[in-house]
Amino acid sequence: MKKYKLLMLTTLIISGCSMVYELIISAVSSYLVGDSTLHYSITIGLYMFAMGVGSFLSKFIRKDLFNWFANIEIGVGVIGGISSLLLFLANLYLESYEIVMYIEIILIGTIVGAEIPTLTRIIENDNKDLRITLSSLFSFDYIGGLVGSVAFPLLLMPKLGYFATSFMAGAFNLLCATLIVFKYHDRIKNAKLYKCVTIVLLIIMIIGMLFSENIEHYVENGLYRDTVIMSEQTPYQKIVVTRHKDDVRLYIDGNVQFSSMDEYRYHEALVHIPMNIVSDNSKVLILGGGDGMAARELLKYPDTQITMVDLDKEMTRICSENKVISELNQKSLDSDRLTIINMDAYEYLENCDEKYGVVIVDLPDPNNEALAKLYSNVFYRLCGNVMEEDGVLNIQSTSPYYATKSFWCVTKTLESEGFKVAPYHLQVPAFGDWGFNMAVKNDNEYIDNIDSISIDPSIETKYLNEENISGLFMFGKDEMVASNDKVEVNQLTKPVMIQYYNEAVRNWE
Repeated sequence: MKKYKLLMLTTLIISGCSMVYELIISAVSSYLVGDSTLHYSITIGLYMFAMGVGSFLSKFIRKDLFNWFANIEIGVGVIGGISSLLLFLANLYLESYEIVMYIEIILIGTIVGAEIPTLTRIIENDNKDLRITLSSLFSFDYIGGLVGSVAFPLLLMPKLGYFATSFMAGAFNLLCATLIVFKYHDRIKNAKLYKCVTIVLLIIMIIGMLFSENIEHYVENGLYRDTVIMSEQTPYQKIVVTRHKDDVRLYIDGNVQFSSMDEYRYHEALVHIPMNIVSDNSKVLILGGGDGMAARELLKYPDTQITMVDLDKEMTRICSENKVISELNQKSLDSDRLTIINMDAYEYLENCDEKYGVVIVDLPDPNNEALAKLYSNVFYRLCGNVMEEDGVLNIQSTSPYYATKSFWCVTKTLESEGFKVAPYHLQVPAFGDWGFNMAVKNDNEYIDNIDSISIDPSIETKYLNEENISGLFMFGKDEMVASNDKVEVNQLTKPVMIQYYNEAVRNWE
């Protein structure tokens, strides 16, 4: 076994790298298409199936085992190394993105599946104790899988991003192939050719890793309509800022969060309506809202103290330091009347002893499990616990036109927790028809009489006025859930919101 230590080490590396490729394909597909549960499930299932196919096909490898093993390392390194780049290009230029995803999963899984059977036969030729051979190989294989699965979310993705991570994993595979070819050259046919090929491919992967930022810039300019002026991968999300003339847009994981041309419509409706129906708006809690736009509107009330809870420290830092965004939010994130707490909103609510007159939930759309949790019945119950008895809760609730079930699911979920709810919506050109759900725990004269809602005349607005507020609470037939389409409560243990939202995305693609 001692003379095969290098081969055993390659088992660990190829297992770790193949796990990274699997996670990259799942993460990129979720990022580009959405529906993370579906894509992670498909990737895992199809990958395991392909490994079985590879293991079966390995029985037809009868000779030149070292050549085949080198081919396995080279194949996984090349396909895995360019996997993320191919997925992004497929999304840009092909109608059927999923075809490329499936091909990548099957190829990588099939090649990896042939690895251990081939290596077992190599070692078994000199070491007849199959018990020791298999136990050693599978130990290294499982350890490698653990290393790859832990390193990807904690280190590789936050520090390197999709492209550099896949190129680096490909470089590791090709480095192993190069070492194998040089160490066992006397047992490899056409060893000189293999040496040249592995070195050239290794250099290409290293170049790809070094120039990954340039590649990202090229791909992002294709993904986004306008010029990308800032792009940063945080531990939690991909933040991109684009600009076209006077239109600045902020994207999180590919989804537009605001356009500078019309964001005031969204944020005025989100903030000023709830702020003007409570007796005491001196203490306000924002959950999300890391771009600082909602805080900007709240700072128009001179006696208001604001607490903002946003998970991503980098998000609030970028929106505070980036000159373009800080001009839009009027440096609201630097105000001494604003306290920023970078932690999970759910966790904050669980441990909060404060009471707020107004709670504003300005979170991204519920396109994954982590966000769907923040649209659940238990989350709204926690929101109610930190509200004053006569306080108000206001929630951005997606579009009642494009995601009808999702919107009314928020309404029904709030009602299931005993809230009295007043849903409303408005046109935001960058988004289309966009909606909110305003909720109170007890009777509120304004909720009972929408026509009586007005905005303090001392508050400067661009869109809202006394004449148009009552109209925001009216909905057309095509914005209501059909009588035969039942909408369920979004429970923590049964997140139907993801299903509703992903259905809407598929219908409008």
